[in-house]
Amino acid sequence: MSAVDSLGFLLGLAGWILIGICLGVDQWRVSTLDGSVITTSTIYENLWKTCASDSTGVYNCRNFQSLFGLSDYVRASQALMIISILMGFFAAIITLFGLKCTLLGNTDPIVKAKIATAGGALFIVAALCAMVPVSWYAYNVTVQFYDPIYPGTKYELGPGLYIGWAGGSLELIGGICLCLTCKTATGATGSYSYRYRAARSTPGGVSRKINSEVDNTSNYGKNAYV
Repeated sequence: MSAVDSLGFLLGLAGWILIGICLGVDQWRVSTLDGSVITTSTIYENLWKTCASDSTGVYNCRNFQSLFGLSDYVRASQALMIISILMGFFAAIITLFGLKCTLLGNTDPIVKAKIATAGGALFIVAALCAMVPVSWYAYNVTVQFYDPIYPGTKYELGPGLYIGWAGGSLELIGGICLCLTCKTATGATGSYSYRYRAARSTPGGVSRKINSEVDNTSNYGKNAYV
């Protein structure tokens, strides 16, 4: 169905855009005010930089100086988010050739359905590559927040994480919708077999027919043949 693949493409594209926005949002984690005496400044970070703002709205950001000085989960999250952006881009391009409402590439509905399925699979992989680092990052923020002996600044979940979850969910749903188009197209254009049942012929039926003809001829007298 054309509506299913179009909906899957739009959902996947919207999810890819949200993941790109998530990657650029500064507030992946925000310093908490719980138990803090100083409330005039706020510290927030993402995968690339840390920022500080005061009550007057003035803020200052600083990029992380060394990649190897970061935590392992931060470096892994950076790599997975970049992979997710690239996979989502290629998924959108491939899916565009597989939509039934477009005349790009092969016009055979079966071929288009397979292309759309490939794009849907890439959308699913891109969604997983985005949701894993976002969830991993949120897990570490939560563990540090509830750790009573953690010496550093404690943070809460920032809006960037929620945007990442929303984008990954849309990509995942869109990819599933696109994967369903291949099954739909195959079922719609598949070959159907019809059973042909020949009439049964039995020796008894032939003999009964012959006997009935003999009986009919016996009803005539001898004069009928003269």
